[in-house]
Amino acid sequence: MTTETGELRRPPTVVPPGERGATRIADRVVAKIASQAAREAIGEVPEDAAPPHATVVVHHDTARVRVHLELDYPTDIGARCARVRRHVVERVRALVGMEVPEVAVQVERLHPAHGAAQGRTR
Repeated sequence: MTTETGELRRPPTVVPPGERGATRIADRVVAKIASQAAREAIGEVPEDAAPPHATVVVHHDTARVRVHLELDYPTDIGARCARVRRHVVERVRALVGMEVPEVAVQVERLHPAHGAAQGRTR
């Protein structure tokens, strides 16, 4: 094929859709999703507790997540943290399509329930 000026025009090359570009999801977006997932998983929290927040490091198609939360006390801390881990993995995988090999849950503070004994207990 030639153009009006006599130059040869090459036929357009067909590039498969997966090779046309890349989608990059920012760490802060994944962190926001992880924070919301943690909020969904822990259920009720004391009214003076800070909402869960997350920090994330994304590398290729994997996200390593650290969730910071405050819980009421007494509670089964281990079970609630396990529920947060599972839910964060599920939501990040479903919404972003990333694998989550690690979710570290850090309990920042325990809030005693109203009427619970305060002070040291032996």
